[in-house]
Amino acid sequence: MTETGTGTGITAAGADWAAWQESWDRQQEWYMPDREDRFRIMLDMVEAFTGTAPRVLDLACGTGTITARLLARFPGATSTGVDLDPALLAIARGTFEGDERVSFVTADLKDPTWRERLPYDSYDAVLTATALHWLHSEPLADLYGSVAGLVRDGGVFMNADHMIDETTPRINAAEGAQRHARMDQAKRDGVLDWSQWWQLAAKDPVLAGPTAERFEIYGEHAEGDTPSAAWHARVLREKGFGEARPVWCSPADTLLLAVK
Repeated sequence: MTETGTGTGITAAGADWAAWQESWDRQQEWYMPDREDRFRIMLDMVEAFTGTAPRVLDLACGTGTITARLLARFPGATSTGVDLDPALLAIARGTFEGDERVSFVTADLKDPTWRERLPYDSYDAVLTATALHWLHSEPLADLYGSVAGLVRDGGVFMNADHMIDETTPRINAAEGAQRHARMDQAKRDGVLDWSQWWQLAAKDPVLAGPTAERFEIYGEHAEGDTPSAAWHARVLREKGFGEARPVWCSPADTLLLAVK
């Protein structure tokens, strides 16, 4: 693993990064039980458009969840992970330590200069999941413009996230009630939620410092927007992509694909 841009590059000998990755996955699956389905379709579309050795930007990479699945399926791929969260980046850097296919960049995606920190000027695919809902619509549209400038002609951008259709309030309410009932039962069975996971991270001797820094940056949870898939597709086309539409959806989430 190489490191680019700013950041501490925190790792620790003997830290069980695999256990932290597993813990993060279980916590995320509490919210999204079909999470792995999204990743499978995402990588299917990467292969369809870019082959089996793509150069990928893992946007708002967190612990490197997409990168891990990318490299497991396509060993010849390379990945640049970019994020601002020091705790999740610590886990990502620790996980991929020594892997020359992977680099990480510490950058704020709301900073218009974030692209300058990347090691490459263009990518075959830019991928992100469950992250951009932290942004409001205006900065998200600006980010889409930056992403369009990074994707090569014929390359792809994919965003898997909460995309709410406000024209279907009864469907939204029924889906939300059913999903939260399932989540409540899982929590009674001992599954960690977001807050509990971060409480554990704050007690870890390696992650305590980065976790405290992360809450100084974000607070408990940033509140962005969740516009519809139609909004995302329209804005992506306006920003320079030739085509954009959903390629997978669940009752709560959408994987939207845009082709340059």
